[in-house]
Amino acid sequence: MFDPIDVRSLFPALERTLGGELVAYLDGPGGTQTPRAVSTAMTEVLDQGVSNTGGRFAASRYADEITASARSAVADLINAANPNEVAFGQNMTSLTFAISRALARTWRAGDEIIVTRLDHDANIAPWAVAAEERGVTVRWLDFLPEQDYVPDYSSLERLLTPRTRLVAVTHASNALGTVVDVTRVTDAAHSVGAHVFVDAVHYAPHGLLDVQALDCDFLVASAYKFFGPHTGILYGRHELLAELEAYKVRPAPPDPPGKWETGTQSFESLAGVTAAVDYLTSLGVGAADTPRRKALAAGMEAIGVYERTLAEAFLAEVSNLPGVTVYGPTRKDTSRTPTFAVAVDGLPPVEVQRRLGERGIFVWAGHYYAVEVMQRLGVLQSGGLVRIGFVHYNTREELARLVGALEELGTARS
Repeated sequence: MFDPIDVRSLFPALERTLGGELVAYLDGPGGTQTPRAVSTAMTEVLDQGVSNTGGRFAASRYADEITASARSAVADLINAANPNEVAFGQNMTSLTFAISRALARTWRAGDEIIVTRLDHDANIAPWAVAAEERGVTVRWLDFLPEQDYVPDYSSLERLLTPRTRLVAVTHASNALGTVVDVTRVTDAAHSVGAHVFVDAVHYAPHGLLDVQALDCDFLVASAYKFFGPHTGILYGRHELLAELEAYKVRPAPPDPPGKWETGTQSFESLAGVTAAVDYLTSLGVGAADTPRRKALAAGMEAIGVYERTLAEAFLAEVSNLPGVTVYGPTRKDTSRTPTFAVAVDGLPPVEVQRRLGERGIFVWAGHYYAVEVMQRLGVLQSGGLVRIGFVHYNTREELARLVGALEELGTARS
């Protein structure tokens, strides 16, 4: 969101745990900042040289080791029971299309699925397209702006029927920051025998993922969101990944997770995925023999505590700014990520983006693929909203810069 910074200026939990090799951030201005260890891990693979997996020579064994390490790291990150429940792909969208096509083969005309108006379109369009092809009805779970932008959980029970085959739901809205009670959704869906597919892309950098606690059937994430490379991640219950028929070439492995990984993987990216998980682990590591999952839980808790202070401070200050409107949860009792959708009176979102960018503050304008959110709020045709997101390396000083810039823009238009 801001110019690259030195993370030694961050909150004490980070300062205590980050060593000198992890304080330099890459990826240029305005992107998700990447720990040096991630880029180093990826470069080492390219420098050393690697081949495809399954060969009886050193370069191939190296690829096997990289892949196994990445599966193990992600399994710890999401608390999967088995590393072979983790598959990798180009991105979350590609993996979702793959599963949607496979699941749709089991659907029949007259079946039903449920998607939500809080979701990124990557967790809507793949299912809607598959449903149309199979003669399946798409039902919509709404969210309630008048009730702090939470999903309309009470309507879920009415939407669910014995014909429901799938509920696709986000863990957290990438537009509004609303955190969804996924366990509640899963319990309701499973009561009628429906599968649950969770988009955890936006939630992953802000909270601890736990597929066993969520009891979901599938979950997807993107490593670049938790400070790694652009690699998609798919979790699926092993029995489901095994029994579903994947769209694949004939020589590809017949069993999971390989059957879900089309073509040769980007092994340098997989090394970066492991390094990103290890970075998050380093934020909560205790004794040298602390299990990675336990250290991850501590690290993500530290991130959550700090990010909540930023979110509360931003809400407290922006609520008093003339000409600035915040969309999304504002009550302390509503779970949210530190991600906000705002509008400045009289200024198109793209113009707000441009003017903040000139001040070294980088935000998104438009719908950011949350098309249904913007349509529901009535702002899609007028250019959407401005998305402002904080993560654990942002500082209170940067927050003050942002609030000051928004105040200037709002005051100038009021």
